[in-house]
Amino acid sequence: MNPISLTAAKALLARYVEAKDTTRPALIPEAFAQDASLTFSIDTDTITFPAKTEGAPAIAATLVSDFARTFDRCRTYYIGDAAAALTGNTMTIPWLVVMRETAAHTLRAGKGFYRWGFAAGDDGSYRIASLHIHIERMDSVPDPGAAVLTALQSSLPYPWLPEPALTTVIEDHAAAPPGLAFLQAFAEPARMP
Repeated sequence: MNPISLTAAKALLARYVEAKDTTRPALIPEAFAQDASLTFSIDTDTITFPAKTEGAPAIAATLVSDFARTFDRCRTYYIGDAAAALTGNTMTIPWLVVMRETAAHTLRAGKGFYRWGFAAGDDGSYRIASLHIHIERMDSVPDPGAAVLTALQSSLPYPWLPEPALTTVIEDHAAAPPGLAFLQAFAEPARMP
């Protein structure tokens, strides 16, 4: 069987973002194989996830239902060229997340990379068989009225984010209020393996 097409891979990634960012766990089985696996590597102590999760229902709980108990107004962005990130049935692509920690009324900005593994089922259609999420950083700043969150999200193309657009938007926002200088680190590409 041929490797997954770029169109099919992007459709699965779009379905994942839709499920996660709109808190619709029922969409996860449309993107993930029933026996899919999820793993994490995390370089910060500002967020935690289980090291490994098995099966689409457990992945839906971890990445959507449980996640939504702490965070809302989430937008997940894929950074760069998806075509260049796809090799056979694997795609490794940097990500950016901009969201609100609900109880603390803080802006959360995180970055890292996704490593997706795709596999064809018995019917020949592809699903996500594995997902590794590397979290390089997850910063938090006070944003009680969510004004910064709204400004950032409205400035960034969603969910496919060209790197030059990210750099421009981050530099514009980092130069604004003094408390947002930390955003400059998000304009740098994620460290990928």
